[in-house]
Formats: sequence, C-alpha cells, structure tokens
Amino acid sequence: MWKSLNTQIFLAAILGLGFGWLLSLGDVGDSASWAGVSVYVLGLISGVFIGLLKMLLIPLIFCSIVVGVANLQAIGRFGRVWKITLLCFVTTTTCALILGLACAHLFDTGKGLDITLFQDAMADHQAPDTLSPSAFFSNFIQNTLINPFKAFTEGNVLSVVIFALLIGAVIVAGRGQFDVVHGFFQQGFEMMMKLVQWVMYIAPIGIFALLAKLVATSDFAVLGSLAKFATVVTGTTIFHGLVVLPLLLWLFGRISPWRFFKVARPALITAFATSSSSATMPLSMRCAQELGVSPQVSGFVIPLGAQLNMDGTALYEAAAALFIANLMGLELSLTQQIIVCLTAMLASLGAPGIPSAGMVTMIMVLQSVGLPAEAIAILLPIDRLLDTVRTAVNVQGDMMISAVVQHHVEDTDLLEQRAT
Repeated sequence: MWKSLNTQIFLAAILGLGFGWLLSLGDVGDSASWAGVSVYVLGLISGVFIGLLKMLLIPLIFCSIVVGVANLQAIGRFGRVWKITLLCFVTTTTCALILGLACAHLFDTGKGLDITLFQDAMADHQAPDTLSPSAFFSNFIQNTLINPFKAFTEGNVLSVVIFALLIGAVIVAGRGQFDVVHGFFQQGFEMMMKLVQWVMYIAPIGIFALLAKLVATSDFAVLGSLAKFATVVTGTTIFHGLVVLPLLLWLFGRISPWRFFKVARPALITAFATSSSSATMPLSMRCAQELGVSPQVSGFVIPLGAQLNMDGTALYEAAAALFIANLMGLELSLTQQIIVCLTAMLASLGAPGIPSAGMVTMIMVLQSVGLPAEAIAILLPIDRLLDTVRTAVNVQGDMMISAVVQHHVEDTDLLEQRAT
C-alpha cells in the first residue's frame, strides 16, 4: 500500500499542509529564522519539481499531438474525436459559467463589503495594458501563428499545439510518404512518457514542498474581508467538480465517479498543489490511460484541453465580474451577463495553464461590460488560494472528456464492426 504513488502523494499533501501551518506560526519573513530558512529550502525543492515538469512540457505536447492526430486520422477516427471533444469543451464550460453566475446571484457576493478595503487596494494597483474584445482576436492570431522555433523557445504552448496539429495532418495527407517521420515522433513520445515516469518518483516530495510553502506564505488578513466571495466561489467550483462533471461522466462516459476519483487522485492533487494544468499534464495523461483511455485519444484531448478547456477559470471569472459589479453598486443587465459569459469562455480559451493566469484574462471580462480593470486589485490577495481549486477542476475536466471521447469512439467502432 505504501508503495502506491497515489498513497504517497496523498500523505505528502496532508503532511505539507500541516508543516506549512507550523511554519506560519514562526517568522517566515526573517530569512535567518528557522521558518524563513525552511521556506527557502521548500522553494528550492518545489522549484526543481516544477522545473522538471516544465522541461518536459513542450516536447511532450508536440510529440503527443503529432502522434495522436496521425494515428487517429490513419484509422478514420479523427473526425469523430474532434467533434466529440469540441462538443464536450463547450458543454462543460457552459455549465460552469451558468453555475458560477447562478451562485453569485443566489448569495449576492460583493454586496455589503467594506468599500474602504476596495479603495485601498486600487490605490496601489497599476492596471496592466489590456485589449478590447476585437483587438483580442487580432492579438490571439498574431501570438499563435508564429515561427514554430520561436514558439518552442518561448514556451508558447498554444502555438506549439497548432503547429503540431498541422504536422499531424500533413503526415496523414502523405498517405505513407512520411512514415519515417511518424515513427520518429512515436519514439519521441514514448521517450517523453518514460521521462515523466522518472519525474513522478519525486512527485510526493515536490508536492509536500509546494503545499507547505503555499500555506506558510499566504496572507490571510484580507481573506477575512473577502470570506463570503471566496467561500461561494470555492464551494461552487467544488460542486462543479464533485457533482456536475461526475454526473456528465457517468451519463456520457459510463464511468463511476468513485473509480474516476480513485484513479485521477494523483493528477488532481498535483494540480491543486501546482496551480498549473500544463505542469500537471504528464500525470493527467497517465491517469487517463489508467482509466482505459488510449494513448492516441489522451495524447490529443488532454494537451488540447489544457489550453482550450478551463471550467474552473471560466466559472471564477464570471462570478468575479458579478462580484465586482455588486461591489461598485452596479446592476448588470441580462444582456451584459450573457456578454460576461461569452467573454469569460473566450478568455478561458486563451488562458495559459500557469498559476494565476486567470487574473490576466479577467481584465478582458471586466471591460467587456464596462467595469474598470483596476478592480482586479480586490481579487489579488485571494486569487492564489482560489487558483488551486479551479486548476484542479480544469484538470479534472480534461481527463473526464478524454474518457467520454474514448467511450464514444469505442461504441461507434463496435457498431461498425457489428454492421460488417
């Protein structure tokens, strides 16, 4: 039992939370104190773990998508896989948006909050440059359709995804002409997965360090004034992850929630600890394959989902927009709320899978209905804490959709075999 990676990661998470609380009792700000030294060491350990995952990220994504597209199209599955994947992305994100707005309305988040705190937070905040929705499309294209070598060196994951899709399509269009290249990427993918397996040996240590540092260095003073909003958003996100997504998985994927959470636990805990769906991707793909998802399907759906499917981020941004509107005494009309939902969906598509990435795209959501970008200052103190939960739900959605896609591909293949 103790040799199980699931058990080791779970115990590491519990111990990390406890050790972080113990460090918070000391003087973390003093680099000479035992607490300060401990936080520094924890930062080094967690940095090594995250660094190793990031090192494998770009080559893993590229090889997995190239191989996934080539293999799926080669056996006539690509069209079905793409359509089912896209439909699942839209469905789960829409459910998350509706749920976020509904709960924000139900609990009237933002009403009655101390406005002085809001003004003080805005006073020291410098609003970053932002884009209008129309300019966002132009910027999105300019930043994704770029030199692939530049995308590799800069870690532009979405651009790498698009280039990998094109390479995979070209391999299929060659009808055997590029089999050597196909084999090369297949071997590369297998090498990356082997490296991931090696990195996972230190995952419990890395997660322990990440959670301990997070708890020890978090500022809970402002969180008290924002407790209602934080509680509602966290509770809503957890509800989406524990009820909505498992229900959809059971209805359309025929997988029991209990089995899913048992297998997916390592990836979910890692996502919670790292707040990065991209860094968790290697483990997500491994867990999906343990659920019975083929490497071709998981290698296509999960990297794409890490960039295009972010239920937790969309839910958070929609609820936060309504929260800030209530805070300023503004009533958003139904049309404005629909705009918030559509913009949040679009913003979540372009959000990179890194910690607190939603804060950048949150500006676009606010300005879509005339709210000031400076208002995100009120969310900064609690964003890092909330980011842990929504990232876990983002990762859960990717694994769930890969299982649903696999189920429907298998069902269709069985029907075709019976017909013949």
